[in-house]
Amino acid sequence: MVIRRVLAPRIDFGALRRELDLPELYPEAAQREAEEAAAAPPRPATDRTDIPLVTIDPPGSRDLDQAMHLTRRAGGGFRVRYAIADVAAHVRPGGALEEETWRRGQTVYLPDGNVPLHPHILGEGAASLLPDVDRAAVLWTIDLDADGGTVAVLVERALVRSRAKLDYAGVQADADAGRLPEPIALLPEIGALLTARGLRRGAINLPIPEQDVEADGDGWRLVLRAPVPMEEHNAQISLLTGMVAADLMLAGGVGLLRTMPPPKPEAVQRLRAAAAPLGVQWPDDVGVGELLVGLDPAQPRAAAFVDQAAELMRSAAYTAFDGELPGQPAHGGVAAAYAHVTAPLRRLADRYATEVCLALHDGREVPDWARAALPRLPAVMAATDRAASAASRGAIDLAEAVLLAHRVGETFDAAVLDVDAPSNGKARPGRPPGGTVALDDPPVRARCVGELPLGTRVRVRLIAADPVTRSVGFELA
Repeated sequence: MVIRRVLAPRIDFGALRRELDLPELYPEAAQREAEEAAAAPPRPATDRTDIPLVTIDPPGSRDLDQAMHLTRRAGGGFRVRYAIADVAAHVRPGGALEEETWRRGQTVYLPDGNVPLHPHILGEGAASLLPDVDRAAVLWTIDLDADGGTVAVLVERALVRSRAKLDYAGVQADADAGRLPEPIALLPEIGALLTARGLRRGAINLPIPEQDVEADGDGWRLVLRAPVPMEEHNAQISLLTGMVAADLMLAGGVGLLRTMPPPKPEAVQRLRAAAAPLGVQWPDDVGVGELLVGLDPAQPRAAAFVDQAAELMRSAAYTAFDGELPGQPAHGGVAAAYAHVTAPLRRLADRYATEVCLALHDGREVPDWARAALPRLPAVMAATDRAASAASRGAIDLAEAVLLAHRVGETFDAAVLDVDAPSNGKARPGRPPGGTVALDDPPVRARCVGELPLGTRVRVRLIAADPVTRSVGFELA
């Protein structure tokens, strides 16, 4: 799972928090509401605590949104039970806590601690699907046929009980050893089936390793990870639920979708033109997503091609509708209509989209408080998406600069991932030619000046590393 990790000295992320104006304490009234909700947790009338659900999350997580249980159906196919934390049952519409969650929008993750959407007493306590305790949840029961197609859906508020908190590395080790616990024993089979269906639709998943900063004693580690197969299988269950939710809302004529335009034909043509020079064989009958699945991003040319393919995945947004359906309801990466409903502890929009789905499934009116929120959510989520992205990128930039500050002048091995696009066939005035390189060790990605050959290995020299400006720069050696 971990590709590379490098130790960095102690880092103060406080300046980044202040720069992004991230909130700290909750207002007294909001905190009080959270404590009152935690002291008297909701207990739905429908009891599904007999279902042996389990959660799969990073090891240190306590804000557990999802728990699952997978079985075969009599006569063929599968039953997916996916319990989602029922945040709306804990947050009073019109109250101080709801108001504060609108200010925050989503949980922002930083290496020295997150800035949560909900107070810890709820988000990591009474509303979280922690093991061995009863919890209020929205339980999705999705029946699939033998090919992974959805044939029936049930959405209900229910009392559930997770049996275990699992993590990705442990689950992958169990899968490799053939000893997955019963609730998720079918996850590799169902995940692979859903992935194959997505590729046939034209879904695109970029196999880009994740860069992160982790605490390590008195210092920090800069880490580069590739997702393990079980992590991808787990993601397919969330995608399945999001697609089912989108279909419910589109059929009901009201809702909130996560949308992204499909790749433009000319963009796909540009990507296809870049394939041959990078040594990537792209048969005419193979789609972008199918091609990417077969590439190894650890190889420089493949990594450069994946970086180019990322240009296809732009302009993701939230789209609210009520009455008239959106003209473009699909998500280009999913190649289907899709909605966010599976992470309400961490993302504001999911709480309201879930409430819409519950009402539509039951054939009743969407509650006024949820319906009124829909047109306001896209702007709020866009703003908080930007803040979360800036926090994540800023933390990595700072760690890179601190890690390399004492190594200016040294040379490193790197792969060229991207080169500057010329303007009208000419170099941009006032800017030297260059592009983006990824160092082998430490796992740093930064700008490099020079005539860089795309998709090749080069030696680069570190010319700047400034923790104050969180910037790192290289030149071709």
